[in-house]
Amino acid sequence: MSAVSYEVVVVGAGIVGAACADECVRQGMRTAVVDGDVIGGGATAAGMGHIVVMDDSEAQFALTRYSQQLWQEIRPALPGEVEYETSGTIWVARDEEEMAEVRRKCEYYSQRGVAVEILDRQALESAEPNLRRGMTGGLLVPEDSVVYPPCAAGFLIERARAGGATIYLGSSVLRIGSGRVQLQDGKALQAGAIINAAGNGASSLTPGLPIKKRKGHLVITDRYPRFVRHQLVELGYLKSAHSTAGDSVAFNVQPRKTGHILVGSSRQYDVDDKQVDNHILLRMLKRAEEYMPNLAQMSTIRVWTGFRAATPDKLPLIGPWPGDSTIFLATGHEGLGITTSLATARILVEQMIGTKAAIPIEPYLPSRVSAEHAYA
Repeated sequence: MSAVSYEVVVVGAGIVGAACADECVRQGMRTAVVDGDVIGGGATAAGMGHIVVMDDSEAQFALTRYSQQLWQEIRPALPGEVEYETSGTIWVARDEEEMAEVRRKCEYYSQRGVAVEILDRQALESAEPNLRRGMTGGLLVPEDSVVYPPCAAGFLIERARAGGATIYLGSSVLRIGSGRVQLQDGKALQAGAIINAAGNGASSLTPGLPIKKRKGHLVITDRYPRFVRHQLVELGYLKSAHSTAGDSVAFNVQPRKTGHILVGSSRQYDVDDKQVDNHILLRMLKRAEEYMPNLAQMSTIRVWTGFRAATPDKLPLIGPWPGDSTIFLATGHEGLGITTSLATARILVEQMIGTKAAIPIEPYLPSRVSAEHAYA
């Protein structure tokens, strides 16, 4: 069977692949998207949809902040079902040690142009009256926002389709390389550039990527409007939920426009099954109840799991793969794929067409890794 030719084939119709397809079409490239599942499945469907500035490193800050600004730019075009809402984030401090981190984050963000406000105990209780009394304070980041990830991915795919992209769904990709994408149903696609945006499946298509699955759980409650007013995250989240080994849980709740409440978060390594782990789920919910006791009285309507694609240095792989000049990577975003999808697509396509990016791209280049990289 002869191959259908395109300029670019994007493998993966999650939020990152959808953003890449949209950006390729925006640059006038003849584009196809392939995915064995539905649009916005996989890690996208398992994400909370938090568009947040993060500061584990300068590179992480640059990518999250740039992408947040790109989300703000397209906000007027987003349909209602994407549920874009600027709810803001409050990083909650339980004690004076964590308040020292609040002050550090405040200074860091302020120096880089991000609006922030330190909340003392009284201000925190006023902002979030359902938090347990006695919390020391927090840091409000008012520009942080949320979206409903599957619909956000769907919007980007449909915009790409309207611009001329062809979408292939329901047939898994068997292999990619040397400008060719072979599908399980026998179809073959030819392209000068293949974007591997397959998330935690990326390493099966491009051997040698240091990507590891991290399983996570999410809970959504019945409707309790205004019970939670901001995305709330414990300051311990950075060290517990982003450890590089072992299981962990952290307090992370999010209000939805619908009145539902999303409750997270958990991380597990070396687990391949999608089943709900009741032990981890109980730990996660107990952690949430330590911060918001009345969550224990709420009705849960759904619990589900997903797998995030993690790299050893907590930064995604964005750019050409040294092992094959036709392959470009857009994977390894772990829990920040929703946030960083638009910036990932922008700086990747700029590499493909040879224009200068708005942020330094070196920290994300796949050339920094090799087949010898492994987790400790």
